[in-house]
Amino acid sequence: MARSVIVTGGFGILGQAVAQAFAAAGDKVARIDYAPRPSEPIAGALDIGGVDLTDSAATQAALNKVIAAHGGIDVLVNVAGGFAWETVEGGSLDTFARMHAMNVTTNATVTKLALPSLKASGAGRIVNIGAGGAVKAAMGMGAYAASKSGVHRLTEALAEELSGTSVTVNAVLPSIIDTPTNRADMPDADFSTWVKPSAIAEVIAFLASDASRAVTGALIPVTRGDTSAN
Repeated sequence: MARSVIVTGGFGILGQAVAQAFAAAGDKVARIDYAPRPSEPIAGALDIGGVDLTDSAATQAALNKVIAAHGGIDVLVNVAGGFAWETVEGGSLDTFARMHAMNVTTNATVTKLALPSLKASGAGRIVNIGAGGAVKAAMGMGAYAASKSGVHRLTEALAEELSGTSVTVNAVLPSIIDTPTNRADMPDADFSTWVKPSAIAEVIAFLASDASRAVTGALIPVTRGDTSAN
């Protein structure tokens, strides 16, 4: 039976890969994004753009559209977020608030509002995107890592909260993701050591599957690059 899957931040590189993986498996996919429209369509996907996920009313309206179209919510993948590299001394304190809003508040808002539908599902799944860089933060990663650490703690706390339900809550912690933006920012890096969006999507698909029903509250590193050429 096809599940109803929501991918926030679904218009971006990672969100696109995640949404495509679920669509290829025959699930009913909805993409919710702050951007007005996706750069690449996915056949059959419900795309809802221009949504500020820190706004409860706007987020609820988007969820209502998904529920009306797909009959409920079985899987929520929280890809929406942002990144900033900035030292504490040379940067702005506003960056801490911005990273918290983009990475933690968006997640908490859509998750809280989706919980009634997820709990009504026979096997609700929430998968968050944490960060390997929030386990041991490097220079310039203070604001970003602090916010992603918040995602990690939110994942753990919510998993405990929902332990008596059919809903599991887990997070993947990627290292550097192989995206065009990252390649442009770090042109001299060894791209083969970076994790592919499609590989992250496969781990997320597992965490959303029935095979992962005994896994909750896990923070799973996803760090291996493409070794197929070796």
